[in-house]
Amino acid sequence: MKVPLDMLSRRSVLTGALSAAAVMPLGLAAHAITSEPKILTYRLLDMDWHDSQRNRTVPVRLYLPLATDKSYQAPLVVFSHGIGGSLYSYSYLGQHWASEGFASLHLQHVGSDRKVWTGGSPFAVVDRLHAAARESEAIARAHDLRFALNQVLGGDLGHLIDSKRIVAAGHSYGANTTLLAAGAQVKRHGQMLDLLDSRLQAAILISAPPFYGELSSKGILTPVRLPTLHITATDDVIRIPGYYSAAEDRIAIFDAVGSPQKMLAVFTGGSHSIFTDRAGTGGLRLNAQVKQATCELTAAFMHNALGHGERGLQTWPNRHASILSRFTDFYSSRTPVVKVL
Repeated sequence: MKVPLDMLSRRSVLTGALSAAAVMPLGLAAHAITSEPKILTYRLLDMDWHDSQRNRTVPVRLYLPLATDKSYQAPLVVFSHGIGGSLYSYSYLGQHWASEGFASLHLQHVGSDRKVWTGGSPFAVVDRLHAAARESEAIARAHDLRFALNQVLGGDLGHLIDSKRIVAAGHSYGANTTLLAAGAQVKRHGQMLDLLDSRLQAAILISAPPFYGELSSKGILTPVRLPTLHITATDDVIRIPGYYSAAEDRIAIFDAVGSPQKMLAVFTGGSHSIFTDRAGTGGLRLNAQVKQATCELTAAFMHNALGHGERGLQTWPNRHASILSRFTDFYSSRTPVVKVL
C-alpha cells in the first residue's frame, strides 16, 4: 500500500531551497562536473520505516535532487554507515551526490548505530561495540538495505527514482554491508549466506575491514562481480577495544574482490575516520582535501558505472596526485594501471 508523502515520517520533512554549490559541506567547493538536466535544488527527507516481518525500524535520510526537467528520475545510491553512525552521518557525501543528480539514501542500522556510544552506561561501551559487531547484526544490516530499497522504490517516491541505476556504498562496517549486498558469500553452519541484491549496478567500499572471524576474504569476495570502487588511506587503521585492523587489510579486500572492473585509491596519511563528517581527524587541511577528492571520485565512478560518460574519472588521479599514495585501475583500462605516487 502506498503511503501519502506527508505520512512517510514521524520526524521532519524538509525542502532544501539551496543551490547545488550551497549544499556542499563547509570548505568544499562543487566540482565542475555537472549533470544533465541541471540540478537546481535538493529535498531532504527524514523517514522512519518499519519492517514488520523483522519487527525492526529502519530510519533513513534521503537527499533527493530536484532537476529542471520535472520528469527526471534520479539514479540512487544507498549508503550504510560504520559502527556508531546514523542517518545524519556522511552528510558531505549525500550533499555532493545530490548536487550531481543522484538520490542518496542514508540508512541507520539500529543495533550498530550511534546508541553504541550513547545508549547507556559509559562503562558498557565495549560490550555494546561487541554486540554491534555480532554476525546477526551484520546480516540484519544487509536486510535493512534490501528493505530500504523496497520501500523507496515501491512507495510514493518511487517514480522519482530510476530503479535500473542503483549503487550501494558504505564506510567501514557499512562497507561490509555493501559487500554482502553486492554478492559476498559467507558460509555458516554448512550453508551459504547469499544476501546479493540483484538491483545493484556497482558498489563503493570506503575503509572496508575484513569479515570478522574469517581467516581469508578471498573465498567470500570472489563472487562479487559488480564494478567496485575502493577508497582508503595509508593510516586507515581501526582500533577499538578488542579489535584491530591494519591499513593493509583494506588493500587485501580490494585484491580479494572478484570483479574484473575495480578501482583503488589510497590517500597518504589520513585516518579511519577521515571519511566521516569529523573535520579534524587526519589533519585539518588533509581532511578537507580527502573529502573533496572522495566526493569527486565517487561521483565520477557512479556516473561512469551507470553509463553517464567518463565525467573526469581518468583525470582524477593526476588532479589529486599530491595527496595520493597509490592508485590502481582495473576498471577503465584493458590492462591494469598501478601508480605508486
